Amino acid sequence: MRIIDLLAIDDLGLTLLTGDPDREFSTVHITDLPEPGRYLSGGELVLTGLMWRHAPEDSAGFVAALAEAGVAALGAGAAWLGHVPGDLVAACQAAGLPLVEVPTEVSFRTLTEVVAPRLSGDVRDALGRHRRLVAAIAEGVDLRELFELTAAELGVTGAVLSAAGEVIVGTVDDPVRLAKAYLTAPRLPACVAGSTIFAVGRGHRAAGWILACDGDLISRADLGYELAACVGLERSRMEEGRRVERRLAEQLIMAALAETDVADLNARLRTCGIDAAEPYAIVNATTPRPGATRGPDPATLGGQVVEELLGREVVAAVGADAALALVPLRGTSTADLAARLRTAAEVLAALPDARVCIGVSGALTGAAAVRGGVEESGHARRLAEARGGGVVTSDEIYTHALLLATVPGDVRRSFAARLLSPLLDYDRRHQSELVRTLGVFLDCAGSWNSCAEQLHVHVNTVRYRIRRVEELTGRDLSTMADRVDFFLALRDTGLPR
Repeated sequence: MRIIDLLAIDDLGLTLLTGDPDREFSTVHITDLPEPGRYLSGGELVLTGLMWRHAPEDSAGFVAALAEAGVAALGAGAAWLGHVPGDLVAACQAAGLPLVEVPTEVSFRTLTEVVAPRLSGDVRDALGRHRRLVAAIAEGVDLRELFELTAAELGVTGAVLSAAGEVIVGTVDDPVRLAKAYLTAPRLPACVAGSTIFAVGRGHRAAGWILACDGDLISRADLGYELAACVGLERSRMEEGRRVERRLAEQLIMAALAETDVADLNARLRTCGIDAAEPYAIVNATTPRPGATRGPDPATLGGQVVEELLGREVVAAVGADAALALVPLRGTSTADLAARLRTAAEVLAALPDARVCIGVSGALTGAAAVRGGVEESGHARRLAEARGGGVVTSDEIYTHALLLATVPGDVRRSFAARLLSPLLDYDRRHQSELVRTLGVFLDCAGSWNSCAEQLHVHVNTVRYRIRRVEELTGRDLSTMADRVDFFLALRDTGLPR
């Protein structure tokens, strides 16, 4: 069917804004995903409600994805924004893509019903199936209902998982295994443990969703792509509802850092769903991607990851160098929260190109504590970064570990090497265990007998080895200062104990 034939249908009232009206299309595809390219096969008339457009620059990326996929034309509904923006017209004109305006009073459902009889039988069936799925999402069905409809329409069953292995909807035998396969797969879709996994959307995998379809769907990947597109549309709708919550959290944190009046801060805290007397913790997160030049920055990705790790129960406000989330404790402790984050973050450790760094504050009460919680969780997060990733609580930063984390790595290594090199050299030449004995001796608080018991040697052997350590280094292990130097040199240096 040609665009000019579509324009000639008076009941639709369509307007060609730019492009060749003689362009032909073979099917109709409805989407509001910001990057729909992987779900398109070419030759489609794509209909969009513009829900993906949040800023003028979004139009160029959306149109580029359509052009790369080889679509025939774009139909833009005016209901969401009230008009078709000029930046979209310009992007389509630059890409040579015909753009048709669909008036507010004409629904996509009506348009597809008018177009369907003019297409081939197979295309009509696929279009009708897709229309029913998209219409169900537009009418507000949740993911569980969508999967029930999918099983009936497509004959496909399965589940949706987070990248951390949490089952969002459906059932699957080994979600953690599927999540790790998704994080490390060189390309998707892929068959794993009796399921075919697809990516939902085109964001970074660390914060992505996984569609796991039962059975081998590689030869029928179009069905998986179709379902993944529908799940992605539902996720986009959920994300729209969370924008306001993120903005409220950001305003609270900014006001707290600016030392706003306490009464005002407590009012802002309540708008974030936390009562002034209710305990909460602040989670501070980044997800650095060493060497990456494209994609989300560490703070943005860190916020997305935290929201997924906590099951989308909280929202994260993105700051300049990290994302911050206020997490109500509600009967749990910060230790429980940290354990939950660690369990999920361990799955994400399989990522080859990113590392999750999270700091957790102590339990806080009242909005006046936000400022201190931000600082505390920030120190913990920086310690996690120094360790190469993971989750660090506020309890851990009030130790020597925080001091070590603030010292440049080359300085720490130089300090340790200068102090311990004589011992390491001696151990290599004589196959002795001076460094190990020193570490156990310090862990035993200088107790000769306890150290001998742990090393399974005679106490005189311990005395001989410690005396040799003192001779080689010129230090006195009976003094606290020298013991502290050795203690710090043996930690966080990469040197053997």
